[in-house]
Amino acid sequence: MDRIRAAFDRLNQDYLAVHTAKEELFWQTYMAVSDDHAAFAEAETAYKAFISDPARRSWVDDLLGRLEGLPEAPGKEELGRGLKGWKALFACNSVETEEAKSLQADLIAMEAALFAKRASFQMMHVTEAGRSEEATLSSATVNLGTNPDRVARKSSHDALMGLERWVLDNGFPDIVAKRNALARALGYATYFDYKVAKNERMTTAQLFAILEDFEVRTRDANSRTLDALVAEQGAEALAPFNLRFHMSGGVVRRMDPYLPFSKALDRWVESFRRLGITYRGAVLQLDLLERKGKYQNGFCHGPVPAFFDGDGRWVAGHINFTAEGRPDQVGSGARAIKTLFHEGGHAAHFANVTGNAPCFSQEFPPTSMAYAETQSMFCDSLLEDGDWLKLYAVDDAGNPIPDELIRAQIEATQPFRAFQERSILVVPYFERALYAMSDEERTPDAVLALARSMEQRILGVSPSPRPLLAIPHLLNQESAASYHGYLLANMAVYQTRAHFLKTFGYLTDNPRIGPLLARHYWAPGNSVSHDATLRSLTGEGFGARYLAEVCNRTVDDAWSEAAAAIAAAEIRPRPPLEEFPSLDATIRIVDGADLLADNHRSETAMCEAFSDWIAAHYPAAGRAIMIQ
Repeated sequence: MDRIRAAFDRLNQDYLAVHTAKEELFWQTYMAVSDDHAAFAEAETAYKAFISDPARRSWVDDLLGRLEGLPEAPGKEELGRGLKGWKALFACNSVETEEAKSLQADLIAMEAALFAKRASFQMMHVTEAGRSEEATLSSATVNLGTNPDRVARKSSHDALMGLERWVLDNGFPDIVAKRNALARALGYATYFDYKVAKNERMTTAQLFAILEDFEVRTRDANSRTLDALVAEQGAEALAPFNLRFHMSGGVVRRMDPYLPFSKALDRWVESFRRLGITYRGAVLQLDLLERKGKYQNGFCHGPVPAFFDGDGRWVAGHINFTAEGRPDQVGSGARAIKTLFHEGGHAAHFANVTGNAPCFSQEFPPTSMAYAETQSMFCDSLLEDGDWLKLYAVDDAGNPIPDELIRAQIEATQPFRAFQERSILVVPYFERALYAMSDEERTPDAVLALARSMEQRILGVSPSPRPLLAIPHLLNQESAASYHGYLLANMAVYQTRAHFLKTFGYLTDNPRIGPLLARHYWAPGNSVSHDATLRSLTGEGFGARYLAEVCNRTVDDAWSEAAAAIAAAEIRPRPPLEEFPSLDATIRIVDGADLLADNHRSETAMCEAFSDWIAAHYPAAGRAIMIQ
């Protein structure tokens, strides 16, 4: 068994070498710290070659066979678990033929070239101050939701529509064709079928049985909301540059003083500590600010996955996550807090996987996207809760957000819950049809027409406030044909929330939640199925009804729940923060290559340094109130 263990330990270390090299270059190029896209493509190719090598898969099978033939001994079962983890990883990533290997290499090169060109592509829009300036995905989205000027909002939507056309004119249809060719070489009809099987361990038919059930359950609620908006505001309200503003724009502006960007870091630290979430000694690097050339969407990647090594020593994770913040833009604070909770939830998950191999604690298959996103989306769902807002949304004078403003937010957003979830749902409907097109018919104009028809069918409006081909996930093969994972995850989130509410009566600042998530959801990593983690905690298998019920609630029902949570929070004892454990992480806040703040002295000092930096560079953004 010693020889098998030595081979297993060597496999762990060999994987770490290629994984870490690839992830470090991924961070540098996506953060625009380096423009060495060729080096990243080379590292990505080396990583793909490692995990797709059929010889390595056969070698692991041989090790497992030899291990199973040995008598029972201490450590045998755990060693077998680790080898089975590697078998699962190689099984879902193995590329058997030279043709498939060549297609995979071509894809990596094509996507790297598209990303390099995308970094230099400029979108322009008009800000609230009336200035024309370069837009990012984040700033355009915020402008669409908060800018009171119709012409300025339209400029942001025009910029997103321009990005769609740029994507189609710069090689995306060719990438789709190449992805399909790879899928066929691997035995699948389309790349969409391949990714669903690889990521979620189900067929496309099984996936759409779930999605179509949800579509039917929420169809009427979505239609009623759009009809009511037209009756109240006129047909112009459904214009793509008006709809997001009508959904929340006025309320977002009124809430902005209570959710400034400069307080986002404080609130993440305090809220996660009070939930009992810790990072088991991980090193976290956070890049939170908008910057030219930087990837325009939040993400979390871990260069060093967490695991126990062959000697039983804990290898803490090294995890990077990012946001696209513009501190002086109305609504940026709420968006920054949501990104911190979302990506911080991912980081908490991957930092707490306690397997004996790094294959269990990484975001790629066999890790289900729905499983991974459940962790992050549960955390960011707390920001919708009335009691969280009452405790954490505080203005610079120390005044908590008024109840009437929380109710106003519910009145603005609850009617659109079905629309919001269907804005996720439309993506897999579009991608399934996109990959089903023949290469000859998949022209830029045909793809645009498909996008518009799917938006009309699922959302009831077209173009969408967020045009489909402006969604960055579609451009990267790791996230392409996987967006349905967000909707499946949100179904699991509301199942999880229902369990905690039934068990404890509240979520915000509940210190029992973090340890329970760590035990039932995080520790196993991808060694068990998403459904199994839900059954472990909630006692129920995966289901869509909890999310559908939330989408179909009335405003009065939603406000009644929020008011009850606020009232309960006001009488619940709230110990000082010092009584809660720290996040147990080494945290660096960076802006590209520049260090803005860290927690080498304390988490409070880090938040203060970050707030001071924001105040110095964005005076209009205001100064944070420190953690109490």
